[in-house]
Amino acid sequence: MTHLLAIGAHAGDMDLTTGGVLVQHIQAGHQATLLHLTLGERGHPTVPPGEYARQKREEAELFAERIGAGVRVLDYEDGLLPEDEDVKLRVADLIRELRPDVLLTHWSASIHKDHAHTHRIVEDARFYAGLRTLTRERPAHWASELYYADNWEDAEGYRPDVFMGLTDEAHEAWSQAMSVYAFARGETYGFPYVDYYRALAVVRGAPAGFRHAQAFATPKGALDRRARFFGKE
Repeated sequence: MTHLLAIGAHAGDMDLTTGGVLVQHIQAGHQATLLHLTLGERGHPTVPPGEYARQKREEAELFAERIGAGVRVLDYEDGLLPEDEDVKLRVADLIRELRPDVLLTHWSASIHKDHAHTHRIVEDARFYAGLRTLTRERPAHWASELYYADNWEDAEGYRPDVFMGLTDEAHEAWSQAMSVYAFARGETYGFPYVDYYRALAVVRGAPAGFRHAQAFATPKGALDRRARFFGKE
């Protein structure tokens, strides 16, 4: 069984960009966990951050429940996510605890600083988690695969080279689960997130021979890959 850990800057980031793949793996008997470094509580133009934080936590938990995934949320502030050794070690400790085979996170360049910070946090946390000579509460664990998700805010220099085909069932289950997020329904700034990412799944899938797909980039630009599952199939 493969365990996927999707690590995003804000609740909703990985849900949107990796959710179809998470659903498909879960439906096939694999395991998935979402880790949100912040709730994204400053992402509503009229709801105060404290109130929106409570709403986003409920939405994140409901999304995870609907797709059958685990969910963890750290206590960093939206827009103020640090990029320091403390947060990297906290994420490394969670990697050692959860022992995932695959990590999914943001691409390196983004219009949102929290996304770019998360990219570097995850890369270093992966290293720390696998470093046997670094003594922590739990033993070392190396997550053998790392992929960067396809996010419209992280587009600069992004070139996907892994295309994960989605079944119709996984695509629809992910789309329906995303409706629990108010921002995804377009109720914050009006951006049609669900429509955009549903359409993107068609765009990414067609050249790879799939009806729908979610795309990923690899750390060192591996050869293009067409698949339906990460890890060992």
